[in-house]
Amino acid sequence: MFDKLEAMEQKYIEISERLSQPDIVNDNTLYTQSMKDFKNLTPVIEKYREYKKFRDSFDEARELLEESGIEKDFREMAQLQYDESREAMENIAQELKVLLLPKDPDDDKNVIIEIRGGAGGEEASLFANSLYRMYTMYAESKGWKQEILNSNPTELGGYKEISFSIIGDGAYSRLKYESGVHRVQRVPETESQGRIHTSTVTVAVLVEADDVELEINPTDLKIDVFRSSGAGGQKVNKTESAVRITYLPTNVVVECQDERSQYKNKDKAMKILRSRIYETMQKEQNEKIASERKMQVGTGDRSERIRTYNFPQGRLTDHRINLTIYRLEDVMNGNIDEIIDALATADQTAKLMGQE
Repeated sequence: MFDKLEAMEQKYIEISERLSQPDIVNDNTLYTQSMKDFKNLTPVIEKYREYKKFRDSFDEARELLEESGIEKDFREMAQLQYDESREAMENIAQELKVLLLPKDPDDDKNVIIEIRGGAGGEEASLFANSLYRMYTMYAESKGWKQEILNSNPTELGGYKEISFSIIGDGAYSRLKYESGVHRVQRVPETESQGRIHTSTVTVAVLVEADDVELEINPTDLKIDVFRSSGAGGQKVNKTESAVRITYLPTNVVVECQDERSQYKNKDKAMKILRSRIYETMQKEQNEKIASERKMQVGTGDRSERIRTYNFPQGRLTDHRINLTIYRLEDVMNGNIDEIIDALATADQTAKLMGQE
């Protein structure tokens, strides 16, 4: 591991020097790539340099302890330095192992989140809206942007389904663990007897695929236009601006009707379609990897029940890692870093075990 770190530090120094050279600065492509490499290496090199500082301190203390005739007080100080440095080195070595884990190439990308009401009728639709609010508030706290791509609202203010993009550095790295079935237990607004209902909502987190990454043959697409529908009233568009795109090789169908412009709806539908196709390709690729090296927490199958939100008890439980917290209202206001951090840690631990 340390031979690899030495080589990485040398590369880091070379990139740092290169970033000040006029020919690199004046070449936008080269400069952008160099800055990206520099940024990716920085956390590892900073941690490695911290390790080397404690290693030097450890070696110094060991040499002192090996000397004969050293005074008692001085020996005690040297022993303390030796013990503290050794403990710090062990801890940092573990952190370095995590930092050196292969990085998911999609981690820095934007995401498309699709939320659909499942079992529970109108209550599931209302909770779909609650989850949409939770994710958009989380995105706002990170300084990320969000845009609704398609939605199917209900008259009571819920969503049968809603698709939206979140644009921001590292969005996928934080939100990829949210895919799966989210179960809610609460007294619905529509319940007059005060009985607790259980409903489910499905969340799918997709990487926003670029045109460069995924070429789609136009002949593989069937594009239909139709008049949009909605919850009623002024929301219904009287022109045929809604767009339905079918990807013929796999019969994946995407609809978009949020915009009054047919062109904008088509553009948004293609964005969702590219991401769904990309997800399918990634799944096929992952299935070829040995099972012990797959993500043990990971991005979860969308049919897997991953989390329960129990409102009467103010409790949230993530079933994948047996995490239970009692601040549900705070979570629903977008404060989900504690959950994401725990899932990421569990994922990293599983990967480390897979390498051992």
